[in-house]
Amino acid sequence: METILGSSVPVFVFLTVLVFGGCGVLTGQTLAEGWKPVSNVLAYSLLLGLGDRFLAWGLFGEQLLSLWGFVVHTVVIGLITLTAHRIAIARRMVNQYPWLYETAGPFGWRERTGMAEEKAEEK
Repeated sequence: METILGSSVPVFVFLTVLVFGGCGVLTGQTLAEGWKPVSNVLAYSLLLGLGDRFLAWGLFGEQLLSLWGFVVHTVVIGLITLTAHRIAIARRMVNQYPWLYETAGPFGWRERTGMAEEKAEEK
């Protein structure tokens, strides 16, 4: 398992999931507040992955240049960041434009049903 993760399981759970995952949540929410695209989310996730690898090496003596470990940790951080970004964008769309959109689950929004009927009547 440690060869797949690129670090020990406790280091992965504590550092990658809890610490850098929390940073990913805050990063995703902040980027969503500024209406930043997903490409920015991916770039920041890459930077968080580099920081995660460095701290795993510096604090816990894990292998610094573990390519597989970097990829796994960065993908986990990226998924957390993308999820937080999408939830924040969906919430922002519904809160900012309540007359146009309503929630459609935690990740999406849809046009209000009355709006689609009004548009059909206008045509």
